[in-house]
Amino acid sequence: MSDAACTVKDAPLATSPRWLVPVSLLSMYLIWGSTYLGIRYALVSYPPFMLAAIRFAIAGVLLFAVLRLRGVTLPTARQWKNAAIVGTLLLAGGNGLVCFAEQSVSSGIAAVAVASMPLFAAVFGGLYREWPTRGETVGLLLGFVGVVVLNLGAGLSGSPLGAIALICAAMAWAFGSVWSKRQDMPSGPMNTAAQMLCASVSLTIIALLHGERFPAHPQVGATVALAYLIVFGSIVAFSAYLYVLKTVRPALATSYAYVNPPVAVLFGVAVAGEHVGPFDLAGMAIILVGVGTITLMRTRKA
Repeated sequence: MSDAACTVKDAPLATSPRWLVPVSLLSMYLIWGSTYLGIRYALVSYPPFMLAAIRFAIAGVLLFAVLRLRGVTLPTARQWKNAAIVGTLLLAGGNGLVCFAEQSVSSGIAAVAVASMPLFAAVFGGLYREWPTRGETVGLLLGFVGVVVLNLGAGLSGSPLGAIALICAAMAWAFGSVWSKRQDMPSGPMNTAAQMLCASVSLTIIALLHGERFPAHPQVGATVALAYLIVFGSIVAFSAYLYVLKTVRPALATSYAYVNPPVAVLFGVAVAGEHVGPFDLAGMAIILVGVGTITLMRTRKA
């Protein structure tokens, strides 16, 4: 859901207050780390795929409207098609399966499992002859050992279907990310808006095929959680990410990938009383070391 370029007109970065970068980073860490817990609370009333469909439909419409008012050009027909494919992989396959898994898996463990996405992205890169280097291979092996250890913990071992859904979510997000880099995609934030709109259609179809329906009397807390996911998780944090991506080095901008899992675990334990066992913590640590190794090797190569 992130992009390396932004076509929206902004004020010169040189005039931006220095405090905006740390504030933006902090919002990314806390908001994106807390969205897993937000999904758990929203699932009290909203079925998983319908929840994701509503979230991205509203966020996509709002973002698309703002971009059009600011004069951003519409995607071409080819770009809409590619956005539909990538949005289905990333948001329907990725986020939708996370929502499905969180029916039986704690929010913190879900975040840790999704952190394995860069491992699968490195593997899928081989489809385009971008084979991992020796250092990246070490990171891959470490990361997959972490996935195995994580599956030995109580968080995933008690829910095989949830574990499979989370691994499939990470794989779908990874493949969509790798594939999209070689396609004609909309520019900047319009890419995200188009993906959200297209994914909401895919998610609605999946929800209907899954037998889901809009809840007749959703609980107030679940609706508040959904609103939080729409406003903060899909709009505020994404805007902060775009600002940081244009202002600092990419390695710092993408540091949320390492911070979000432990933040999600802490939110789950402190707010929802979720239990985290030794295998869960060990798996998280090994996965993050593996992902960090891959990122470090790629930064050096670049």
